[in-house]
Amino acid sequence: MTKKTQVGLIFGGNSSEYEVSITSAGNIYKAIDKDKFDVHPIWITNSGYVASEADSYKVLEEPSYMVEKTDKTANLSNLIELASRPELDVLFPIVHGNLGEDGVLQGLFRLIDKPFVGVDVLAAAVTMDKEFTKILAQRAGVPVAKWVSIKRYEYEDAKNQKLSYDWVSGQLGTSNLFVKPSNQGSSVGITHVTDDSNYAEALAEAFKYDDKVLVEEGIVGTEVETAVLGNDHPVVSGVGRIINADNTWYSYENKYSAESTTTLQIPAQIPAETAEKVRENALKIYQITECSGMARVDSMLRESDGEVIFNELNALPGFTNISMYPKLFEEAGISYPDLITRLIELAEERYAHKKTLLHKHD
Repeated sequence: MTKKTQVGLIFGGNSSEYEVSITSAGNIYKAIDKDKFDVHPIWITNSGYVASEADSYKVLEEPSYMVEKTDKTANLSNLIELASRPELDVLFPIVHGNLGEDGVLQGLFRLIDKPFVGVDVLAAAVTMDKEFTKILAQRAGVPVAKWVSIKRYEYEDAKNQKLSYDWVSGQLGTSNLFVKPSNQGSSVGITHVTDDSNYAEALAEAFKYDDKVLVEEGIVGTEVETAVLGNDHPVVSGVGRIINADNTWYSYENKYSAESTTTLQIPAQIPAETAEKVRENALKIYQITECSGMARVDSMLRESDGEVIFNELNALPGFTNISMYPKLFEEAGISYPDLITRLIELAEERYAHKKTLLHKHD
């Protein structure tokens, strides 16, 4: 009998996207091909402790079991020992947000010499930072929304012109703005600003989450998303569309609340040439940011001229069974369980290739 691959499924984490991670991991745990893989769950609680294996299994089977039932003497240093366990063949991190998809966890996996699902260290760090991703997208010739970045030291300078709504809106050429942390996901800390009344409040909210904040021009149009899968020769899915019945922006509540009015239109009902441009742009951004494994690329179709404007890249997209990423590949003929299998195979392929590279003089 063929030996099963032992998968360490790491989830949770001390971030604002904790619940999303729990849900995604639970779906992966239930859908993974049990004939090929044995799953060993590793739950990082929201307070930053690594839970026992029994509690890790429990929270995957019952997501409502999100209590801090774990040994308080344990901490994240235990993750090194757990992830290094010799019986684990590959690690599957589904930890969203800070420390999970910003290169920190990926660096740990490289240090302990384990193959892992998703992007490598550089791509994780670059794509977690919205400004760096936009700069690279521009380099690849992909249009992006105009923006102004504000660093912490600038925010603390009361005389800095960037703290003036009139100045920033003048630079961006519109009164329709979004203020957002540069390193956050799931629309956390983002505020829609259309006049001076809530600009200061929006900056204060965003600076709760990061030391760099972006003020972006608001693009009036339709949000579309596409999924990318692969290492050196990635494949791009079709295009999905985000439809908000109440015409609001795609906030955290609209993404995850039970009362959400948002629906996913797959495939997106847009002109074929527009869909192809969305896919072409997604591939360019995926490759210039040196992504591997997977990513979801989000864009806006500008209402005024139909231009495809890059929004952001998510290197660890939501992975619930109703999330856009798996749904797009399901439309392309790759089922949710098969997608999980392919991601694990890609992790092993990249690891095997890295072993062929020299790291000292031959």
